[in-house]
Amino acid sequence: MDKIGIKKYIRTIKDFPHEGIMFRDVTTLFSDPTGFDLTISEILSYIKSSRIDKVVGIEARGFIMGGALANRLGCGFVPIRKSGKLPGAIISQDYQLEYGSDTLEVHVDSIEPGERVLLVDDLLATGGTAEAGVKLIEKLGGNIISCNFIVNLPDLGGSEKLANLGISTHFLCSFDGT
Repeated sequence: MDKIGIKKYIRTIKDFPHEGIMFRDVTTLFSDPTGFDLTISEILSYIKSSRIDKVVGIEARGFIMGGALANRLGCGFVPIRKSGKLPGAIISQDYQLEYGSDTLEVHVDSIEPGERVLLVDDLLATGGTAEAGVKLIEKLGGNIISCNFIVNLPDLGGSEKLANLGISTHFLCSFDGT
């Protein structure tokens, strides 16, 4: 899947961060003005009929997309960060990694109950990070309109995990394998 030609902007780095991994590096997409505009425009076209109150971006590359989308939509941006990075009152959500666990956090006053939320990140692999983001938004009473990613790695099961949660999900391209 790559109906809009996004893949040509994404660099693949073999054996990073571990041997056997094909790392899909979207920083090359972000550094190209045409590729970045194409990314933001495609996500906006997908959600064009939806009212969005907040765009939520997951650390760190989700911040880049999220800030641009929130600006274009004229709505607020909310960062979901790794543990220990946010000052003030927060809520937390643990999630599983391939080799261990981690925690995501968000400010308790960042999303009002009933607000319509767009969740964005660069890549969906196993779905653990995205699921943690969904749970944080739901704890705050947000209504998730859609989760949007540049890259889907369907072989790792994340898209299926979000579908099982009943979450509308959209990707710009997919890569087979890991």
